[in-house]
Amino acid sequence: MRPKVSEQFKVLVTDDNPDILLLSTMLLTRAGYEVQETSTGEACLVAVRTYHPDLVLLDVMLPDMSGIEVCRQIKSDENLKDIFVILASGIQVSSELQAEGLDIGADGYFIRPISNREFLARVQAGERIKRAEDALRTKERQQQELISHLEEALAEIKTLKGFIPICASCKKIRDDEGYWNQLEAYISKRTDAVFSHGLCPECAEQARAEMKRISKKD
Repeated sequence: MRPKVSEQFKVLVTDDNPDILLLSTMLLTRAGYEVQETSTGEACLVAVRTYHPDLVLLDVMLPDMSGIEVCRQIKSDENLKDIFVILASGIQVSSELQAEGLDIGADGYFIRPISNREFLARVQAGERIKRAEDALRTKERQQQELISHLEEALAEIKTLKGFIPICASCKKIRDDEGYWNQLEAYISKRTDAVFSHGLCPECAEQARAEMKRISKKD
């Protein structure tokens, strides 16, 4: 039974060996992947920008440039760096050469010859990692968008702007629904302000005078 793979997951295979290119494409297509082929580094870079694959299987030895350089250009491009890149080689097999590929951003490295079963297993493992990373980035982006929307809404709520209808006599303010509110209630509802009641000197003097007048009447 072949693995179940989403038809939307796209793989770009780049290899200048036509036999390897044919076999890789055949295996991946049978496994349910959408596959494109290129045989040079330059063609790979063009396809990456136009085809937008999820994963690139990239031979290290290419006729025009090394797969290491192709990978470096992909990973250094802000619009392409999230593409999953697996390097492959039957010549550069030392741990130092593999480390060089991983150091410039490659997500995996395998050595040929490789069995068909292991080949597909490595691609499927790359797919799982890529999907998990994409899901995490999507969640982080959605959370950031939500935070931005909440911040904008809070700023809108907390900012008094435009014309504010206020009664010239009692100083009540009319809200958007047509109701008249005390100044304190209106501002408290729309800002972070907290009122502390008191009397200004003029009002305090008037209050004392009023108290004296009432006391004299009594």
